[in-house]
Amino acid sequence: MSKEFFEAVKMLEAEKGIDAEYLYEKIANAIVVAAKHDYNGKDIVHCDINPEKQRIKVYVRKNVVEEIEDPDTDLTLEQAQLIRKSAKVGKTIDIPIKTKNFGRIVAQTAKHVIRQGIREAERGKMYAEFQSKTQELLSAKVVNVDPVSGNVTLEIGKNEALLPRAEQVPGEVFYVGDTTKIFVVDVKETTKGPRVMISRTHPGLVRRLFETEVPEIFDGTIEIKSVSREAGSRTKIAVYSKDERGQRVSNIVDALGGEKIDIVKYSEDPVEFVAAALAPSDVCDVEILDEGAKSCRATVPDGQLSLAIGNKGQNVRLAAKLTGWKIDIKPESGFYEG
Repeated sequence: MSKEFFEAVKMLEAEKGIDAEYLYEKIANAIVVAAKHDYNGKDIVHCDINPEKQRIKVYVRKNVVEEIEDPDTDLTLEQAQLIRKSAKVGKTIDIPIKTKNFGRIVAQTAKHVIRQGIREAERGKMYAEFQSKTQELLSAKVVNVDPVSGNVTLEIGKNEALLPRAEQVPGEVFYVGDTTKIFVVDVKETTKGPRVMISRTHPGLVRRLFETEVPEIFDGTIEIKSVSREAGSRTKIAVYSKDERGQRVSNIVDALGGEKIDIVKYSEDPVEFVAAALAPSDVCDVEILDEGAKSCRATVPDGQLSLAIGNKGQNVRLAAKLTGWKIDIKPESGFYEG
């Protein structure tokens, strides 16, 4: 094969980042598959590719026999010695095939298998790339917005991934060319290639944003214990340290489109932790009802009952998710507003 062939493979390696050795293996397999058609599919065709010498050798390995049983696989001693004088019965002989003798159909078959191999390599590369970024925060560029489904196609590095409507923050609008932050939830290998699951609603997004914006979290001075989130509305984050507020948290709020963030001081004591998690409401007392079932009752000032419960129960729901405790809210007077 010509010098141009090897240069084309090098170009594919450079442009698509696919290992040349992998491509050569796939191309060799393609040539073997194509050439085997001339030998009724018998597994006697071999292909050696030597990029250093820029040479492709395609050959059929046949058995040297006294009497031919299968013309596809056997040669008589006389036939073999016409090709190689040293041939002996009981040995094999390699007969070169000139690649220019491959017909158009054979060449097309080879091209198809090569293209398939390149696709597989790209899928494998994509899988490996995203697998290494699972549970990470990435920047992505919007390349398409489906007006019917609302799904958004994002460009992440050299790859693309789909952000489904269900994984978008309610109310946010995307435009082609926008840059956004996404969280890689998981990557799964499927028959159609890798399936990358990305999200903007996952609590992990907030966790990673805090790690990016707050150096004390990144270096371990402050530890994030848990995160509970209702995307687009409110997030509670439990940290083992003093509350972090100011500009850095403001940057995270901006990245989340104005989502409210409650930073809760973590405590090993469930009474203290549950009381803190019900912020912005004050809590008079927390009574443990059943430690095994992790259920408790929080007493709050009468005037802050609705604040503690939150709109449609959101505040107490997020507090329960954050702490891992079932929380019943009770007004200080014991009387619920009718």
